[in-house]
Amino acid sequence: MDGMLPVQDGEVWAEDSGGAGRGGLPLVLLHPGVGDSAVWDPVLPLLSPGHRVIRYDARGHGRSPAPTAPYSQVADLAAVLDRFGVRRAVLVGSSMGGATALGLALADPERVAGLALFVPGVTGAEGLTPPGFFEEVGRLAAAGDMEGIVRLGLRIWGRAGGGTPESDPVAAAQLRGALPAWFAAAGRLREDAPAFDRLAEVRAPALLALGELDQAEVVRCNEEMAARIPGCRLVRLAGCDHYPSLRAPEAVAGLVDEAHAEAASAS
Repeated sequence: MDGMLPVQDGEVWAEDSGGAGRGGLPLVLLHPGVGDSAVWDPVLPLLSPGHRVIRYDARGHGRSPAPTAPYSQVADLAAVLDRFGVRRAVLVGSSMGGATALGLALADPERVAGLALFVPGVTGAEGLTPPGFFEEVGRLAAAGDMEGIVRLGLRIWGRAGGGTPESDPVAAAQLRGALPAWFAAAGRLREDAPAFDRLAEVRAPALLALGELDQAEVVRCNEEMAARIPGCRLVRLAGCDHYPSLRAPEAVAGLVDEAHAEAASAS
């Protein structure tokens, strides 16, 4: 089933494959800020049968309306779980989605049975964007050059696809579609509690996969995150940038299955 779900002062589009899921643990897929839930499309058919899979578009992304009031990514995730009657789940988060997954793992650890983190962000870490990035985005936006922002973003996050819209139309479409959400979130998105210095408190079994062609600042942060999370398994995806589900869907699906199996055996 799919459709709009109410969250505090708004709504989000969500999809639930239904079923109980193996071990009673659903998978919840959380997309990056440089895309929407369709970024998981190449992965879904490759996941082992029997998983209950939930995914949704964060506010302003994909089919979800833009926010009209202050909101929290972690609170929205908890609301989606509540609406679907999910008490405990394995969270699969890419980039922004990884930060959201970690936020819930720290805020309400009983709800998180396992973590599969792909090129994850994390609140409380500094220097995750190249110097001058936001200034350049502001300049391009003021000039009305949205395509210039897409080109800038692909040079940073889309190296594996050639770094241009012409060479990488799928990633370009994901990034292009996410831009309105960036601007709609300004002044409304409340950053969740800093997590970087609390990663040692994460209790759920975790794996973290970084892209070796990802932005250098993110690679360094991901290495440090994996070192801080107790027992975290670090995986290096050669040939991947900030879009691992587009670049290596088979590898991503395999890692998700492994994370789910580990969480189910630990529960």
